[in-house]
Order: sequence, then C-alpha cells, then structure tokens
Amino acid sequence: MADIFDNTILCRKCNAKMNKTELVKNGFVLRVIVCPKCGSKIIHPTDEQEYNKFIKLKNKEFRVKMRLVGNSYAVSIPKEIVSFIREQEKIMDNMVRLCFEDFGRLSLNFGKGINENLNEIHIHKKLRE
Repeated sequence: MADIFDNTILCRKCNAKMNKTELVKNGFVLRVIVCPKCGSKIIHPTDEQEYNKFIKLKNKEFRVKMRLVGNSYAVSIPKEIVSFIREQEKIMDNMVRLCFEDFGRLSLNFGKGINENLNEIHIHKKLRE
C-alpha cells in the first residue's frame, strides 16, 4: 500500500514544499512533515493514531494480582499492554528488565531502555543523511 508521505505535500498556508523529518515524543518516533517557511507541521496519521493509543494506555490504571510462585512473586501484566508492546516492537524478548526505582515503585523494561532507543534513533537519522 502506498504511503501518503511518499508524495510531495505542499503547505496549505504558504504553498511551499514540506520536508520530511522525525519527532520524538515520550520515546515514540513520529514521522512529520514541516514547512520550511511558516513552520506548519503535519504528523503522519498512522503514527498519531498509535501515539494516541499509547497515551490512552499510559493514563489507564490497572489493578493486578501478585502471586507467590516458588521463591518469587509473579505479577500479571494485562494483555492489552503486552499486545501494544508487541505491535510496536514487532519482536518482544521473553526477558524483561526489572528495576527497584524507589520505595513502593518497580519498573519493568521491555527491550531497550528509553535512552538506548533515543541514541539508536539519532544514529539511524545520521546514517540516512
């Protein structure tokens, strides 16, 4: 299927040819076109839709059970979160990183950390230039 961003897009305000770029928002890479004259921006509709799904999930609070399994505790992760991560990453490792961040606060990291992803994005961007 053809992508709308593969075509030349003219700015509605000043009729100038818009340039492709990327915007990183909350660790999410969004494809964007920007007008060099007036600075108008258009976010790729698919990327914007996925970002909105992410924000909706991020703002949702889940109540999950913690169970004793052998000498460890297990916490169930809701299917909609795992499905979203798999959809974004395409491949998800079975191993995750668990960090004890603060009193009463744990974090699970699937795949690479945010800083590693941002560095990878900048490297890919430089390679394409």
